[in-house]
Amino acid sequence: MTEKEPLDNFNTDDELEANQEQFEHFRFEADPGQNPLRIDKFLVDRMLNSSRNKIQEAANNGNILVNDVPVKRNYKVKPKDVITVVLSYPPREIEIIPQDIPLNIVYEDDAFLIINKEPGMVVHPSYGHYSGTLVNALAFHLQNLPLFNAKDPRPGLVHRIDKNTSGILVIAKTEDAKTKLGLQFFNKTSDRKYRALVWGNMEDDEGTITGHIGRNLKNRKVMDVFPDGDYGKHAVTHYRVLERLGYVNLVECILETGRTHQIRAHFKSIGHPLFNDAEYGGDEIRKGTTFTKYKQFVQNCFKICPRQALHAKTLGFDHPVTGEYISFDSEIPDDMATLIQKWRDYTSNRPLEADEE
Repeated sequence: MTEKEPLDNFNTDDELEANQEQFEHFRFEADPGQNPLRIDKFLVDRMLNSSRNKIQEAANNGNILVNDVPVKRNYKVKPKDVITVVLSYPPREIEIIPQDIPLNIVYEDDAFLIINKEPGMVVHPSYGHYSGTLVNALAFHLQNLPLFNAKDPRPGLVHRIDKNTSGILVIAKTEDAKTKLGLQFFNKTSDRKYRALVWGNMEDDEGTITGHIGRNLKNRKVMDVFPDGDYGKHAVTHYRVLERLGYVNLVECILETGRTHQIRAHFKSIGHPLFNDAEYGGDEIRKGTTFTKYKQFVQNCFKICPRQALHAKTLGFDHPVTGEYISFDSEIPDDMATLIQKWRDYTSNRPLEADEE
């Protein structure tokens, strides 16, 4: 039995590029009557377009697991073994033009760099965004490294965040670092914390949102949350309320999985869309009073932070070379910080109307 994880039925190049995961994931289960066979030989017959050398390299990098344990390339497959393989996507036919675009580099060594991405910057080229992206900037900054080539739209990318989301990203500088970091994201051992301003007063101080995430069946540009089943991918978001600011709450989000638009889709599904998230209904006045002054206040807030109020604040993982756990933190950008302070000032001067909660 073989299984390759679906890509949520992406049917255009730009939709495929929007996928948050930068790796192919394969899962195989050996038959009950499987004869002992080297795992590289076992896989080369089952993974189309993957050479034995590439499979052996994946094993050397710890990206082939049997029953959740990394194995060497000479491991002998046994009956009912469950084999998981993580491989980088092959380069796609699109030319990346290096561009001298300033980057906010928080940290850099020989294996990776940490970037604090500004809101409004697209991570990688896609339909309608062929230049001015983070990848174009990276191609210039790291153009002499072997990992970067003009036909790979994902050079060094281990994960991504949306155009209008700000915050921390890790970029691999070697193929070994890319696969080791990618495996941590795949195995959910990396730590990712976000800050979000959401509409409404959350009922609980902390909680967990669980629900399969897949493309909306009518609007392919957005994601939707579905009951557990065949459509979409399993997704889990943990949250904690940091501040209750009247008709909005500042929350910390901890990702257990990393799906496209996960936080945005999950909070919409529980009736608390992100503030000013135009694609998920947060750009409308969802909570509050009917007073004209309040409506003007909210409109001013939309102008202060003209995007979804979401920031990737913290990222932690094991160093791909030393194995030491490291963590990076970033300050909330000015637009979102100003927005939060404006709500603090508003709620401190005007008590929340009980009938409007």
